Amino acid sequence: MKNIVIINGHPDKESFNWALSESYHKGAIMTGARVEMINLIDIKFDHNLKYGYRIPYPLEPDLETAISKIKNADHIVWFFPMWWYGTPALLKGFIDRTFLPGVTFKYQKGKLFPNKLLKGKTSRMIITSDTVSWYHSLVMKKPVINQMKKGVLEFCGIKPVKTTYFAPVKSSSLEQRKKWLYKIGKLGEALK
Repeated sequence: MKNIVIINGHPDKESFNWALSESYHKGAIMTGARVEMINLIDIKFDHNLKYGYRIPYPLEPDLETAISKIKNADHIVWFFPMWWYGTPALLKGFIDRTFLPGVTFKYQKGKLFPNKLLKGKTSRMIITSDTVSWYHSLVMKKPVINQMKKGVLEFCGIKPVKTTYFAPVKSSSLEQRKKWLYKIGKLGEALK
């Protein structure tokens, strides 16, 4: 049985991201897979990595639970909006506090790159935006995708990391949103 973890990084429970994550969840549940949700707005943790890696900062129980779910997952699905070409502060704080040395990667003395502790896992990012795809790709060079895919997930061994990008959301029609919800439900059924 495949273990799927869905991480919703949008702070608004009435957002389109929440509707998308629910659609994926319903599709994945139909397969009989073990599916767990981590809605970041519902967990209690300090979003600020106060001392960087200089002084270990104790993990709150909700973060310990989230780390355990991530470590046990076969596939991790991220839902978040692109804000200012990056992730929301809530999601960035979660990554800062959970993707830690000794937890998701381990420094190796005398080596340039760390030991990747999340090898064997796959991931998908579902990103919503109001920036049209061509501008995000050609002009901005996909900063949020590069940050999450290369700088976080692949750095810790998660591969492959696939991306689904929906934009522009703000001006999208109800019909277009229904199509996007259907597409994500089908991804859930395929456990992709």
